[in-house]
Amino acid sequence: MKTKKLAEMSMLAAVALIIFIVESRIPTLAPIPGMKLGLANIITVYAVYRFKPSEAAMILAVRLILGSVFAGNLSTLMYSTAGAVCCLAGMIIMRKIIPEKNLYLASAAGAVFHNTGQILAACLIMRSSAVFFYYPFLIVSGIIAGLFTGFCAMFVLKRLSRS
Repeated sequence: MKTKKLAEMSMLAAVALIIFIVESRIPTLAPIPGMKLGLANIITVYAVYRFKPSEAAMILAVRLILGSVFAGNLSTLMYSTAGAVCCLAGMIIMRKIIPEKNLYLASAAGAVFHNTGQILAACLIMRSSAVFFYYPFLIVSGIIAGLFTGFCAMFVLKRLSRS
């Protein structure tokens, strides 16, 4: 890997980490616990469309691990990892189907995959399927948040591709 690419990936991981930490400090305004925009995913969506899948995964892994060190705990890491792995896999598949000009759709799909991963992790950890009653609310909020982060990622991709 070239030094320039490594530096760019490191900067993106750092920006995603900062966004994650700042967002984790903001109280949730939604009436449903755990519902948030997931602004750090702007960087993930950008990375999926800008880099190889393995490179996007490295950026995400750095953010997950350091995010749990600085702003979370072990349970946060378990839920975040389950959601992130599903999200990343889904968006990598969507990248093959959805062109860059419509990446907001891949972002929305990624949010649904993320919520699915987190619900499945919750079922395994809590040993109860009762958390699936929460799923429809997460899907709706995830689609809205995914569209928002997708539009932000489109803006970032356009701005950074010009430089």
